Amino acid sequence: MPTSEKVDKVEELTAAMSNAKAIYLADFTGLDVAKVTGLRNKLREAEVGYQVVKNRLAKRAAAEAGISGLDEHLIGPTAIAFTNEDPIAPAKILQDFADEEDDTFSIKTGFMDGRVLSPEEIKVLSKLPSREELLGKVLGSVQSPMYGLAGVLNGLLRNLVGVVAAIEEKQKTGDAE
Repeated sequence: MPTSEKVDKVEELTAAMSNAKAIYLADFTGLDVAKVTGLRNKLREAEVGYQVVKNRLAKRAAAEAGISGLDEHLIGPTAIAFTNEDPIAPAKILQDFADEEDDTFSIKTGFMDGRVLSPEEIKVLSKLPSREELLGKVLGSVQSPMYGLAGVLNGLLRNLVGVVAAIEEKQKTGDAE
């Protein structure tokens, strides 16, 4: 018979999974408290939730949230990272951490847009530029032609002023003769 704590935990996880834009499962075997705390702080700064969960409860929550395909990855020590904001941010943070902690931390899988992601796909996602970087590139691409046009028009005006000045100078010297 389930305890009220377990029922509450399943409800909490179900709500978090249902609202998440992305979910990532990780194996944290062998990490010490200081490293886990550092990881939690980085994730918190990016507005990413991070919880260590019992696999049985996570399986129930995923089923209630309508998420399939995670059951085979809910084996052994499991931590769940989920976000309601930028779905790429947790992938970047977790992959950077996994690269630092080769033997003790690994990303098991992810779930985004109704699809289960492999660790390789998550690695590719982590290499994508952030939303702000992409917006900056788009803005730069839009502004670049405008700056070029302004430069060309400015050059034409400068040339026109030079021609008018030369004509004026020629007329002055022509009148003086």
